[in-house]
Amino acid sequence: MAQNMIRTMVDTVGFATKAEQMDKVMERIEKDVVQSIQKEASHTPGWRLVISPHDDYTYVGQLYPELLKNVTAKTVIIFGVAHFAQKLGVENYLIFDTHTHWEAPYGNVKVSPIREEIIQELPKDVYQINDNMQKSEHSVEAIVPFLQYFNRNIEIVSILVPHMTYDRTEQLSKALAEVIGKVVKKNKWEWGKDFAIVVSSDAVHYGDEDWGGQNFARFGTDTEGYQKAVKYEYSIIEECFQNEITPEKMKALNKHTLNPANYKIYNWTWCGRYSIPCGVLTSYHLQQFLSAEPLKGKLVSYGTSFDGRKHIPVDDLGMGVTAPAKLRHWVGYASIGYV
Repeated sequence: MAQNMIRTMVDTVGFATKAEQMDKVMERIEKDVVQSIQKEASHTPGWRLVISPHDDYTYVGQLYPELLKNVTAKTVIIFGVAHFAQKLGVENYLIFDTHTHWEAPYGNVKVSPIREEIIQELPKDVYQINDNMQKSEHSVEAIVPFLQYFNRNIEIVSILVPHMTYDRTEQLSKALAEVIGKVVKKNKWEWGKDFAIVVSSDAVHYGDEDWGGQNFARFGTDTEGYQKAVKYEYSIIEECFQNEITPEKMKALNKHTLNPANYKIYNWTWCGRYSIPCGVLTSYHLQQFLSAEPLKGKLVSYGTSFDGRKHIPVDDLGMGVTAPAKLRHWVGYASIGYV
């Protein structure tokens, strides 16, 4: 019998690692916003595709369960950001891991056996297996505890998406969609009921302090600048995510987020500038392969780490924050669902 390989959590400050932490986080979220969570979730189970934030639980708060409670499938394919891709010298590939389980608050989460089926069928020039990158990345592990909270039997496949051009994204997403489609047909799965796709991404990273010496404050760092930045965020969401998904909308997102002269440089700082197009385009091609109903997106909620919402108290749980929240340093969060 093969030995289990457990992928341990890397961020033990911003995210819950224990059942008692997760229970308390959810208890506190529900105390503040129980009506909105129950109303949103009760009418829309079985979402096929969602885009979720991955920042500290205290900041994102209710945006996590408002969205992720609607992911009710047992098997979830998660497209994550590859924050350390440049440091590790990796680009232009889909990144898988070899772990058998992922550490999570209610017990280790099993990696779905479809990962091996997908890897086996994918062309060799499409992917890499890189445990070091997967072990150092926080964008997937942030989401897993919420998925597990709502479904203790959840199984996952983690796919990280490093730097790549739009054309390469299109190439990889087509190849991946075809392979996923074959696996789904073989297993006679229903999209939304048996499997779902989650894309991990925070929205804008804004300000001129504590960003490694970089200035991400296009509109300034006063209250007016904050309001202009949030308004611009909503315009991106309206243009790129509302209603039916199309490749043109992902091209538009690339124009917003990537420097036209160098695709590795930010234009507007969404960390999921590669994971979102890859996950959404994979879903777009998958719906064609499966002859499925067109995916239609809607904004569930938008917030920021500095939007005036009460931060979920976590200090007494042995948790905390990994970055400040102020006018000169804040992060945006867009929770988007597709049915």
